[in-house]
Amino acid sequence: MGQAIATAAQHKGIEIGGQVDQGDDLATALASSDVVLDFSFHEATAKLVDACAATGKPVIIGTTGHTEDERSRILKATETIPIVWAGNYSIGVNVLFYITEMTARKLDASFHPEVIEAHHQFKADAPSGTAQGLVEALLSGRNWKRDRVIYGREGITGERPDEQIGVHAVRGGGIIGDHTVLFAGESERLELKHQASDRQIFANGALHAASWVLAQTPGLYSMRDVLGLT
Repeated sequence: MGQAIATAAQHKGIEIGGQVDQGDDLATALASSDVVLDFSFHEATAKLVDACAATGKPVIIGTTGHTEDERSRILKATETIPIVWAGNYSIGVNVLFYITEMTARKLDASFHPEVIEAHHQFKADAPSGTAQGLVEALLSGRNWKRDRVIYGREGITGERPDEQIGVHAVRGGGIIGDHTVLFAGESERLELKHQASDRQIFANGALHAASWVLAQTPGLYSMRDVLGLT
């Protein structure tokens, strides 16, 4: 992601103040930058955010997998600086989250929601974080509890209840990332779909968030805030 952001920044005329990896000079990079983008490892984020809070630099966080202690430390910094924190910075995906929640709210329980995601053969986790985000959108839209979610089906499963969300993961080849939300009614069905053809979309979204956050007051923000999806 660091390389993708550097490439996207060059195309957009944005100057990279510094690129920091383990052992690099963080202080010098912070001094020459207006905003910091973190796509690193969960153990590094809290220390980086502390340094940004001390110097008044807004942060864009794309790193995931933080412990509760790390998360609390990061959230404490939102009292001092604005932070955008998202698991997926694709603009299209974040619009899909919003549309999914709104659609789930408008359609009644006779429209059965299913989430299907597909990724390349090397992806280690399933379902994807984006699929989990779609599940959260469905749960919010339907006002259901998490026990309504099932992952895959096998054997004699019986009749599908109305209040259920099925989640399915496909792995193979070089698929970058496909996500579909299916609302299956008795005589009609609605599909909401996002297909990624280039990982550069995540860098573009992160840079969009970085430009937006410069004008914000201290606090925690999501890509929904960045895109004005209220």
